[in-house]
Amino acid sequence: MTNITTVEKDQRSPKLTGQLLQVWEASVRASHHFLTEADIVRLTPQAEAALQHIETLWVMEDNQRPIGFMGVQERKIEMLFLHPDYFRKGLGKMLVERAFRDLDVEYVDVNEQNPNAAKFYEQMGFKTFKRNECDSEGNPFPILEMKRWRR
Repeated sequence: MTNITTVEKDQRSPKLTGQLLQVWEASVRASHHFLTEADIVRLTPQAEAALQHIETLWVMEDNQRPIGFMGVQERKIEMLFLHPDYFRKGLGKMLVERAFRDLDVEYVDVNEQNPNAAKFYEQMGFKTFKRNECDSEGNPFPILEMKRWRR
């Protein structure tokens, strides 16, 4: 059974962070085919820092082991990663819907080179309003800025 836990900043232990980085890496390798091995190695410390400092961190567990997580800051989904074994099972949708309900999330940035993620967020009601050549860290990965479309 999956459950979602809010993990406060002072509860983010090195063990948990390490487990979440393993989920992140597996997810990235399965979905971010444009990244090289060197990119993944270089991005790992950035992912670790983000996990430690993000305002809201939700961890999804199955049988008491992390299988995914979502980080939200100022009504924006900053990170959403699931272990590839849990792709396409409705868990990402569950996290986004909870973020809509509990945090009134309005924004997300998506790597343009990850079309499955862009399609997922479009199905969740987001629309692209801006494209950037580089990500927020200055890496040469085009980013689509998306906003929740409310009818």
